[in-house]
Amino acid sequence: MLKWLALVLIALLIGLQIKLWIGDGGMRDLRAIRERVAEQQSENGKLKQRNDALHADVEDLKHGRDAVESRARSQLGLIKPGEVFYQVVTGPAPAASAAPVPATSATSAADSGH
Repeated sequence: MLKWLALVLIALLIGLQIKLWIGDGGMRDLRAIRERVAEQQSENGKLKQRNDALHADVEDLKHGRDAVESRARSQLGLIKPGEVFYQVVTGPAPAASAAPVPATSATSAADSGH
């Protein structure tokens, strides 16, 4: 009788271990959930930094005249009376890697005097 009870308990223990390590809600799922939580916490940290920067911009725009003036200059082209506006226009960059045109046989014959 004690032998059968020990076999039943061992079989129950093996079944529970299999469910723990392989089954639904087991260690595999726990690992996947922990990875998703870590990814979400990382993304939340980035979004919090972005929100803090935007909040600082909003507060600066509400209370600081310099920030409003800076935005008006950069986005709207604000020029105060008495200031002089200079615009520097650069031309297209020259092609630095332009390969020389290879000489044809007619050109090389004319150049050599034949």
